Amino acid sequence: MTDNGTTQRNMIQAINNAMEVCMERDENVIVFGEDVGYYGGVFRATAGLQEKFGKRRAFDTPINECGIIGVAVGMAAYGLKPVAEIQFADYIYPGLDQLVSEAARIRYRSAGEFTAPMVVRSPFGGGIFGGQTHSQSPESIFTHICGVKTVIPSTPYDAKGLLIAAIEDPDPVVFFEPKRIYNGPFDGHYDEPVKPWSKHPASQVPDGHYVIPLGKANVLREGEDVTFLVYGTMVHVAMRAVEELGIDAEVIDLRTLLPLDMEAIEASVKKTGRCVIMHEATRTSGFGAELSALVQERCFYHLEAPVQRVTGYDTPYPHSLEWAYFPGPVRTRLALERVMEDVSG
Repeated sequence: MTDNGTTQRNMIQAINNAMEVCMERDENVIVFGEDVGYYGGVFRATAGLQEKFGKRRAFDTPINECGIIGVAVGMAAYGLKPVAEIQFADYIYPGLDQLVSEAARIRYRSAGEFTAPMVVRSPFGGGIFGGQTHSQSPESIFTHICGVKTVIPSTPYDAKGLLIAAIEDPDPVVFFEPKRIYNGPFDGHYDEPVKPWSKHPASQVPDGHYVIPLGKANVLREGEDVTFLVYGTMVHVAMRAVEELGIDAEVIDLRTLLPLDMEAIEASVKKTGRCVIMHEATRTSGFGAELSALVQERCFYHLEAPVQRVTGYDTPYPHSLEWAYFPGPVRTRLALERVMEDVSG
């Protein structure tokens, strides 16, 4: 494996490789969480790390999310670079106080004497029939915490580059991994409870060390008619929708919700005059609401139609109706049709 080569990897493998690369480069990088050591994680994201780096640098913890994140804060203040895994994002709430009151504020409270260079990794979102307690999308909660960065990749290439950047960042980062696309890209359809990504190869991911800067969005598709703001799994749904409808849409993968690349968003919306936002989380107080407000504030006089949102429903996550809950082709098409209507008359 060389820095100049590439290897075909799915997102799980890319995330695993990112941690491996960082652990090889810096002995202060420590990986831990529930079942991440000997077993290699429930999704196998940490497979082989304990075998390669030993039990002092890749180890299991009790089922105690508050303890996991609290220990990470202490390690980070001490000078280590902990990468803590919360097995499912649904169980991150017991550790929320450690993130809000300790990790996010330690730099300010100590007048810069201490920092918290730590990452909290966690799979989030639906698509694996996990039910209400293994399928939530809580990302908007973490964008409300000043001092914590929130990152969500959509491809294996981005997952590795963003995770390395997060591990090397001097401040705390919450790194949400969309488990619906853990095993590879897919064609964006949610009509059937199958694994549509099985028809596609994994991405070519560079070997060795590379970084994708936090706070930099990715314009996946340039267009003139409408701006589509998405992240995580919804990137693939959006790409499929605009291709099927033949709309000249500009699709922007935000990649980092906080810090947000408002410069890219503003430039795109001012060019297209229209905006559609899509995420899997519930509609009320979802991150799409913040994006919509920002677009209205920055681009109001350039808008040709109201901003449209395509989201999950304001309900508890429905296990048996998972595929109806997802923002899919029908709701996406309706939003694009509404925003493209001539409202001048």
